[in-house]
Order: sequence, then structure tokens, then C-alpha cells
Amino acid sequence: MRLHFSWELWEKSSVDSRKAAELDGKSVKAYYLWGRAALQLGQYEEAIKCLAKANELANGQKVFFAAYYQKIQLQSYLNSKSFRLIDEDLERSRGRLLDESEVEDAKMEADDGDRLLRGKMIMDFEFQLEELEGTAQGAKDKLNNLFAQVDDRRRRREIPDYLCGTISFELLEDPVITPSGITYDRADMREHLQRVSHFDPVTRALLKEDQLIPNLAMREVVDNFLSENP
Repeated sequence: MRLHFSWELWEKSSVDSRKAAELDGKSVKAYYLWGRAALQLGQYEEAIKCLAKANELANGQKVFFAAYYQKIQLQSYLNSKSFRLIDEDLERSRGRLLDESEVEDAKMEADDGDRLLRGKMIMDFEFQLEELEGTAQGAKDKLNNLFAQVDDRRRRREIPDYLCGTISFELLEDPVITPSGITYDRADMREHLQRVSHFDPVTRALLKEDQLIPNLAMREVVDNFLSENP
């Protein structure tokens, strides 16, 4: 299933990613993209669960989850975009709460309400405000903790250049070799052939997708590296 993922259509992205996760409950990418969409939609608890699930699956499958993390510079995204979304959501909720409080206050003034009831309203307002702020901070703390784990995993494992794809410069996941003798990641080459043209990116020799041969030797080297660097 081809995942639809667009900055403008986060709702559809969330639905598509959710369906992909339901079809393949072990898909790191599906849960990862679902989590990203949930972040954008302000569904922080769902985002944390999905991203944590992606990280858990990546650990179990020895998939280099940090490759996704690096691909979109998620640390920057996390610290700016997602935190800004949480803050904006908090401000909206705070504004609604304040508006409701002002309406109630106006009603009490019109009805000449007693001071005791007004004091209770103020306490309720402050309690709800603290609850909103606590929820927002909790979401930030959980996100920070999750990605700190991923970042630590990435720092502990330095990847040799020869295990990285020629196009993406990330750990090879499905290494294939071209007739020119150059190894690429299959997903990178498929995208290159579909979006750019039918030639080897390095040698410029004509190339078709059916000419890509699995590089079993490199696959074994990658697997050994992952087994020694969980």
C-alpha cells in the first residue's frame, strides 16, 4: 500500500498510515508516519503511542529507525514544530477557558451573584488552567523522552560509510547491485528510476529496475553490523 503523506492533508495522512499499520502491524514506517500526522493534528497521546510503537518495532526488527529520524531532521522538527503545535493548542484551550470564565462572570454581575460563588469560579478556573498546562508539559516531556532514546541509540552506533546508500547516505536496508557494480538501496533506486530517469546515478549507464540484483554479500554484512550493534 502506497502511503499518502502530505503537509496539507494531515487528516488523510493519518487515515492512510493507520490503515497501513492495520494491514501490517509490524511496519515501522506506518507507525512512524501515523505518529507524525497525529502530532500535526494535535493528537499528542496518539502520536506518542505511535512513535513509541515505531521505535519498539525498530528495536525488535533491528531496523535503523534513526534513519527515518534523520531523514526529516526530526530533532529540529520535534523541538520547534511539535512543541509549537502543543503550545498553540494550549493557547487555544486557555483562550476558550478564559472566554467561558468571562461569560460566567458577566452573568454573575448581572444577577448580582455572591462573593462565595465567584470565589469558587475563580478557583475552578485556576484548577482547569493548571490542568491544561500540566497536560501540555506532560506531552512535551513524553516526546522528549522518546526521542532522547532514539537519539541515544543513534549516537551509540556509528555507521561505516561503506554500509550507507550512495543516494541517501543512510544505512542500506535492501542493498542491490547494478550491472555497473555499484550498490544502492533498492527503495532509493526505485525512486530514482521513477522520478528522474532510467540510468545509473553514478556511471550514467542506462538502467532498468529489473536489472537490480540483490547484493546478498552486502546484506549479510549489514545484518552482522546490526546484530553486533543492537
